[in-house]
Amino acid sequence: MNWHLIHTKPRQEQIALTNLQQQGYECYLPVRRYEAQASSGLVIMAEPLFPRYLFIRIGSGNQAKGWGPVRSTRGVSRLVCFGNDPAKADDKLVDALRLCDGRIQSLPAFSHGDRVVVDYGPLNGLEALYQTHEGEKRAMILIEMLSRPTIVRIDRQHLRKIG
Repeated sequence: MNWHLIHTKPRQEQIALTNLQQQGYECYLPVRRYEAQASSGLVIMAEPLFPRYLFIRIGSGNQAKGWGPVRSTRGVSRLVCFGNDPAKADDKLVDALRLCDGRIQSLPAFSHGDRVVVDYGPLNGLEALYQTHEGEKRAMILIEMLSRPTIVRIDRQHLRKIG
């Protein structure tokens, strides 16, 4: 059994993955998780690590499933080939990606220097400059208080990006 690559139709990685798995193929779609600002606060989103590509495991020999059903699966554009040979991916690569899958760090929704507004508590409505994140939920912001800049630590969910 070897891992191969499939090129999917634009933004149809999940559709191709679901349809291939329903046909009994072993597939893997590595994803990257990141934080995004939503009206309800920060939410964790996921997107393919390699847009338009997913891994599929197919064996060789008489007992193996063929490529025919894969080519005609909804969401699949084509097989990735070098010449006439389907591209193979090393088992170690796929295993390493799977190990990192749960540990891929979510990216902060804010960058150093972003203008933000506090939308909760006694600082509600005050504008600030985002400095850095502290842990998973807290951030350091710079607020002007009493005519001087002051560092304040606050939950990131209570910040909203301006602009």
